[in-house]
Amino acid sequence: MEFGIYTLADLGENPFTKKVPTAPERLKEIIEMAKAADELGLDLFGVGEHHRLDYAVSAVPVVLSYIAAQTKNIRLTSTTTVLSTVDPVRLYEDFSTLDVLSGGRAEIMAGRGAFIESFPLFGKDLHDYDALFEENIALFQQLNAQENVTWQGEFRSAIQRADIAPRAIQDGIPLWIGVGGTPESATRAGRFGAGMALAILGGSPHYFEPLVQRYDAALREAGHDATKRKVGVTAHTYISDTAKAARDEFYPYYNNYWTYVNAQRGQRFHMSREGFDRATDAGSALMVGSPEEITEKILMQHELFGHERFLAQLDIGAVPFNQAMHSLELLATKVMPTVKKHLK
Repeated sequence: MEFGIYTLADLGENPFTKKVPTAPERLKEIIEMAKAADELGLDLFGVGEHHRLDYAVSAVPVVLSYIAAQTKNIRLTSTTTVLSTVDPVRLYEDFSTLDVLSGGRAEIMAGRGAFIESFPLFGKDLHDYDALFEENIALFQQLNAQENVTWQGEFRSAIQRADIAPRAIQDGIPLWIGVGGTPESATRAGRFGAGMALAILGGSPHYFEPLVQRYDAALREAGHDATKRKVGVTAHTYISDTAKAARDEFYPYYNNYWTYVNAQRGQRFHMSREGFDRATDAGSALMVGSPEEITEKILMQHELFGHERFLAQLDIGAVPFNQAMHSLELLATKVMPTVKKHLK
């Protein structure tokens, strides 16, 4: 089992102080978290892409390149790249450059994104949402496999015997596809032979079991080698020394997170403390609790999914930096070694 953390770099208002961090402040914290994750032996660090003033990161490969210079071993990934609105050639060259600079540590997690601002921003038609995604995956995979490419599609100009440089140090940049809750997304990940990163943000983990089955079936039907199977879980996570402390500390920030995320979509939201406690019980997918509780949840999900990667999002809702760092420390020193020992 690989362990990592990721951030979307949201600029949320602290529910107590009413302070909103600036982009420079938020980026400084993200760099420090990445360095700590590397020093503590985590396997992966991810940064998400948004094109809004309430998020601090739009140029993911730039941020990851800076992190690469500050770290030694940790792998570096987008979480996620909005593949429908990025030029696959530019995407490959950015991440192959990151791969060269980092000594072969680059990965890409591709998704369709939770917001649609990037479509008009980059001159894309929202009606082509799915078709763009499909075409761009296919082109990226060809770029990833061949250093000289000829290609023609529907949405971008044709490519004739073009050199694609620099080449990644790795034998192809690892590609994962983010899957929320749709069977079609799980099938697509399997059909393309990519990894599947399940975004499990709450509810029962059993709901996601059919998606893994769809992914596995599509992988087989497309004729991909069984070694291509890669399943990961991404989750909102908060870990403290005891179960009570975790819930007491995190509740106001979790409620705050969904309040401002829903406000971004023009919706109102409030979660009661009773509802939050139900959402974090032993049978739920929300990773909030003591190290022992989080360990049990990861192992329980592993029995369902057979996944080999767990990514935690620790810094949502304007959680104070010191609390997010404490969660990181507990993930690395308590949860990760126990899970890895159990799965040997």
